[in-house]
Amino acid sequence: MAEVEETIKRIQSQKGVQGIIIVNAEGIPIKTTLDNSNTVHYAGLIHQLVMKARSTVREIDPQNDLTFLRVRSKKNEIMIAPDKDYFLIVIQNPSE
Repeated sequence: MAEVEETIKRIQSQKGVQGIIIVNAEGIPIKTTLDNSNTVHYAGLIHQLVMKARSTVREIDPQNDLTFLRVRSKKNEIMIAPDKDYFLIVIQNPSE
């Protein structure tokens, strides 16, 4: 667990990072640096997005899997690193 805390601190210290969320495979947040309402909002929507992206990748090539997803909008950049049991979500301001 100390490794996870250290990694979160290291990511959070990067320029422009606004928040980090760790979500389990069901889309339930288990660790976050954001407030509760933003955490639940991001976790629910991003879980759906990751499931759709993962199924799209597998439909194109059943031997393949989603390893990283990056979404950039005018306000934010959201980077998602999905694993078998967890997703790491980092929200940052790309202009900082």
